[in-house]
Amino acid sequence: MAGAGAAAGGKPGWPAPDPGDPLSANNPVTVLLADDHSAIRAGLRMILESLGGFTVVGEAADGAAAVRMARALRPDVVLMDLRMPGMDGIAATAEITGQALSAVLVLTTFDIDDYVHAALRAGAAGFLLKSVEPAELVRAVASVADGDSVLSPAVTRTVIAAFVQGQPPAAVPGLPAPAPGQLTEPLTAREEVVLACLGEGLSNHQITRRLGIAETTVKTHVSRVLAKLGVASRVQAAIAYRETAAYRETAKHGETAKHRETAANPEWAGGRGHQGR
Repeated sequence: MAGAGAAAGGKPGWPAPDPGDPLSANNPVTVLLADDHSAIRAGLRMILESLGGFTVVGEAADGAAAVRMARALRPDVVLMDLRMPGMDGIAATAEITGQALSAVLVLTTFDIDDYVHAALRAGAAGFLLKSVEPAELVRAVASVADGDSVLSPAVTRTVIAAFVQGQPPAAVPGLPAPAPGQLTEPLTAREEVVLACLGEGLSNHQITRRLGIAETTVKTHVSRVLAKLGVASRVQAAIAYRETAAYRETAKHGETAKHRETAANPEWAGGRGHQGR
């Protein structure tokens, strides 16, 4: 990890703790580290705990241990390596997200397409490379804990290229292929718009600005969309959306979620939305 040996407290590349931030010592983000290399786990622990606002609640050296510890500790975020002995990180991610135990942020050396797609299919909320700078890692963990998704630039290019070329992401080895778009109940009109925003890769904050509603309302809509789709992460929801006829028709005509929202709700044009809609 780039810069992992630096100390906190004003060193280059390290974000300074903000006492007023909700991610504070009074309300820390709890993290489980899953990596078969003890030196990597030690470096990650140092990065997170030296800044404040994060508490490492456990360490696992393989996927099976990560699942057991996630079930027992219920951390906010599991930082997951992919290649580990026994149960690998992809299978462990599927277990953890399938049981809604924690959000999973993959942190690995490998950005091979099949790994990226399989991890996202398994429910990972983000995918970063171990070359990531400490400040970027910290922001990513905080974002995932807050319900957003995070992809490194290289991974984002891979995912976008796959969609542009019409290639469906790889299924998770050993697991049945998911059935995206199989709703447990119909989406409301607003939830359809939020799902379209997820399909564009927008964060909660970006959706808030686009639709003119409170971020807490956005989070509620996102949670309901995930539940109705039967998926564990926003990335899975985005994949499900992009595999639907609605997305293909939208892409064909160059229509965006913003266009459809303002067309259906003219008073929203120019950001004049109402809170809580």
